[in-house]
Amino acid sequence: MEQDLKKQIGQRIKESRIQANLTQREVSEKLGIVLQQYQTYESGRYELDYKKLTEICKILDVSADFLLGLTDYK
Repeated sequence: MEQDLKKQIGQRIKESRIQANLTQREVSEKLGIVLQQYQTYESGRYELDYKKLTEICKILDVSADFLLGLTDYK
């Protein structure tokens, strides 16, 4: 996955988390991962696998298409 796309996904995850009124810690706990790992998702430093992407979509109540930048509809 190219770096720009990872950053875009991370930014959309962050925006969605803020709109959901959740902290990074709360989301990381729901995902069952450490806070630092979750922070790499939001910063775009880590490539998400489809399982984590799906879990994040459910937690934040957004579509994968939105996080991937295929649509602006959440």
